[in-house]
Amino acid sequence: MKIKLYFRQNKEALFRAVFLHVRNYTEMSTPLNKYSQAVSQDPTQPAAQAMLHAIGLTKEDFKKPFVGIASTGYEGNPCNMHLNDLSVVIKEGVQSSNLVGLIFNTIGVSDGISMGTPGMRFSLPSRDVIADSIETVVQAMSYDAIIPVVGCDKNMPGALMAMLRLNRPSIMVYGGTIASGCHESKKLDVVSAFEAWGEKVAGKIDDAEFNSVVENACPGAGACGGMYTANTMASAIEALGMTLPYNSSNPAVSIDKKEECERIGTAVRKLIELDLKPKDIVTRKSIENAVRLIAVLGGSTNAVLHFLAITRAAEIDFTIDDFQIMMDKTPFLADLKPSGKYLMEDLHRVGGVPAVLKFMLENDMLHGDCMTVTGKTLAENLKDVPSLEAGQDVIYPINQPIKESGHIRILKGNLAPEGSVAKITGKEGLQFKGPARVFEGEYAANDGIRNGEVQPGEVVVIRYEGPKGGPGMPEMLKPTAAIMGAGLGKSVALITDGRFSGGTHGFVVGHIVPEAQEGGPIALIENGDIIEINAENNTLNVHLSDEVLAERANKWKQPPYKFQSGVLYKYIKNVSTASKGCVTDL
Repeated sequence: MKIKLYFRQNKEALFRAVFLHVRNYTEMSTPLNKYSQAVSQDPTQPAAQAMLHAIGLTKEDFKKPFVGIASTGYEGNPCNMHLNDLSVVIKEGVQSSNLVGLIFNTIGVSDGISMGTPGMRFSLPSRDVIADSIETVVQAMSYDAIIPVVGCDKNMPGALMAMLRLNRPSIMVYGGTIASGCHESKKLDVVSAFEAWGEKVAGKIDDAEFNSVVENACPGAGACGGMYTANTMASAIEALGMTLPYNSSNPAVSIDKKEECERIGTAVRKLIELDLKPKDIVTRKSIENAVRLIAVLGGSTNAVLHFLAITRAAEIDFTIDDFQIMMDKTPFLADLKPSGKYLMEDLHRVGGVPAVLKFMLENDMLHGDCMTVTGKTLAENLKDVPSLEAGQDVIYPINQPIKESGHIRILKGNLAPEGSVAKITGKEGLQFKGPARVFEGEYAANDGIRNGEVQPGEVVVIRYEGPKGGPGMPEMLKPTAAIMGAGLGKSVALITDGRFSGGTHGFVVGHIVPEAQEGGPIALIENGDIIEINAENNTLNVHLSDEVLAERANKWKQPPYKFQSGVLYKYIKNVSTASKGCVTDL
């Protein structure tokens, strides 16, 4: 009776006991190399074994689990330039844990480099290419476990989607955040360079100062430094339980990141022994933990797209409306860029993501009984974690929030019948109403801002940039950064069927569904139409009657797709709406 009562009162102990039992049972009944044995030990596969000998494996190695280390490393981007080196460190730890580590590569696309160019159309599609390629290699090569090593924005959701589809023991390793740059004693990051362009266009700074900002914004390896999409997704995936503690906040160039990578081999060995898989960890409750952390940290609107795709891969029913429910329950507390002043390195200095999670757990904002890749529950992981550093001001007190509810708002109305996503921190105000200034695409908007066409009080409309119309739903950081740099950030709103960078701030609404390419209401707006955005009742409307909208819809003609072949044409033909995560496997 005492044991039963103890377990009723202590769910964490129950979870631990269950998984210890599973581990013991698994060790007795299931070989640890249950996938790789099909090629390494089947006597009818001599050619496979000959090829494995060719890469240096021995007969003893054939008895060990094979671990695929999926690096998204490449030389062309600071977010990813160091990942191949980290993969080598991880492989050494895997080998020393009596496993066979096998590194392979998948693609990456730099959002920062492609931003504002035709190349940005390929960014979101790269997420699905990454997911498909990791799934393909692991299935084809019969690997028993996976360790994706990831950096830039789309790497993380793409890798996690593959991990969930495969459902084999897995740990994600984030390459870490970049150090801050510096110009005249002011901290810089990549968004500083975009906003400097706006300041230069507005005549606020000269060429010399502009060039200095550009040259000093990014000092070396690591993902963009603020709470932009990369750090948002890394933090959320740590809350989800799919990385080791501190993975998201350990800086890229640090002894902490190297030591973390050295521990991965031991951790993945334990997962294989427990047969603990992603779908055991990624549950409805752990998704709620991740989304609530996004709210606390003020994370990127891209997290909505990505978590809708992740939950589909996990076979969990989670919609944009569920996202709103979590935001309504959670305060926005972090003074982090883009809307605040601090960077990820500052959050690491005061305790990192584990300290924030401990703070949330202590304030009843998390499900502590969720399992993680450590083989322990989230609460067990956080038990001995130091609290947020005394006197720190990166995370606000819960009774003095920046905003009492989350900054991400799901808006609906006659302009977005199937939803849209706004990023409202409260600093911009909660309502905006003004006449439309319509641009047929991002490039036209950039020209219009540069030429002074956008006036205070207007709502900038950028359309035909959705998943099909873009195609690829490019990010609008260049026009939003230009608006901020030109000093219009507090007097102009912007709406689009495209999406935003995690570095975007200001009164902005994206992910409008249906998109213009599909004849959505955003395609029917004309200059001067009054648009009203209300982040209190979560509405987005144009002040036109149903009759006027219907009349305009009858006159509208769908423009041809911008691509008629290649990867973007395939994307157009397969991609779902933004409100369904822009997945390509529906």
